Amino acid sequence: MSDVDAAEEWLDSWVGQVNAQAQRSVELSRRVAALTGSAESRDGAIRVTVGSAGQVERLELDDRVRELSGPRLAQEIMSVMRRAQAALSGQVAEQVRETVGEDTETGRAVLHSFDSRFPVSREEEDG
Repeated sequence: MSDVDAAEEWLDSWVGQVNAQAQRSVELSRRVAALTGSAESRDGAIRVTVGSAGQVERLELDDRVRELSGPRLAQEIMSVMRRAQAALSGQVAEQVRETVGEDTETGRAVLHSFDSRFPVSREEEDG
């Protein structure tokens, strides 16, 4: 095998790897776009579902929330929303592992994006 043949073979292999990684990235994007995250308050009176970008898509309040003051209700809603976003972030991490891998540049970038936008506080972890 000549040096030219070896170089062509290496280049073909490299192009194949790049194409495969691009396909996995597209698959990751498709999967993440379909995700939602949900959480509810301890008593179930507040339920929040967030979309793939962390935006609130659904907020459900039952009559028990009338017992809360306005500031306490707002605090509870925000806490449940952050837990829903953390749930979403966990699902994204799972999809990263299944498609592009956590150790790839794409995987690290996606994980960092979600971790930085939706950090989990101690309160939400205990939630």
